[in-house]
Amino acid sequence: MAGGAAEVNVSASLGPRTVSLVQSLRSFMGDTRNTPALDGGAISRSLSAATGIKSASLKNTSAEALEGTIAISNVGDFLLSEKDMFITYSEGAVSSSITVVLDRNSAPLLISRLSPEVGEYLSALMAPVAQGEYMSSGEYLSLVSMVYGRPLADEIAAARIKASIEFPRQVTSVSGGSSTGRRAEFDIPLLDILVLEKPLRYEVKW
Repeated sequence: MAGGAAEVNVSASLGPRTVSLVQSLRSFMGDTRNTPALDGGAISRSLSAATGIKSASLKNTSAEALEGTIAISNVGDFLLSEKDMFITYSEGAVSSSITVVLDRNSAPLLISRLSPEVGEYLSALMAPVAQGEYMSSGEYLSLVSMVYGRPLADEIAAARIKASIEFPRQVTSVSGGSSTGRRAEFDIPLLDILVLEKPLRYEVKW
C-alpha cells in the first residue's frame, strides 16, 4: 500500500454450514437462481462501482469460494464516511498497519459496498446488523428459530466466513486472526457479524 493506494490479493470462502445456510435461505425465499453461494462476479461489479476502488476482479473457484484482486485507488475514500470512520490506516517506510472496527454504525457502510444479494440475505435473516436493532446472540437465534425453524438457527450458529489477504511485506502481528508470511487469515463466526453484540476489531501490522 502506498499513498492510500493498494492492490490487494483476496481469497474468501464459506464453510459448509454457511453454504447450507444460504441454500436453506434461498429455499425459504423461493429463489431458484442457480448462482454461487458467494458470487464473485456480483461482488466485483458492486465493488468496482464504489468510491475509492479502481477495479475489482474476483472469480469463483467454486460455488462457495472466490479469489482475485482489488485495486484500491484510495483506501480512505472506500472505507471511510464523513460520520462513521471505522478504519484506521497508517503507512510508513518501515512498518504500516490497518485497523478495522465493525459496530452497529459502521457495519451497514461496509455491507452497502458488497453485492446487493448480501443485503437481501441479511434482511431476510432479520439480522440486527441490517435492521439497526439490538439483540443478544441468544435472542436473535430464538427469533430465527421461531420464524424459520430451529434447523436454520442452528446453521447460523455454526456458520463461519473465512478470508485471506496478502500484504506487501511480511505480517508482523494480527489481532482477530492469524498470519503466515505476508498473508493474514481470518475465520469469523457469522453470528458475531449478524448480531454485533459487541464491536469486532481486526488489526494487521506489516
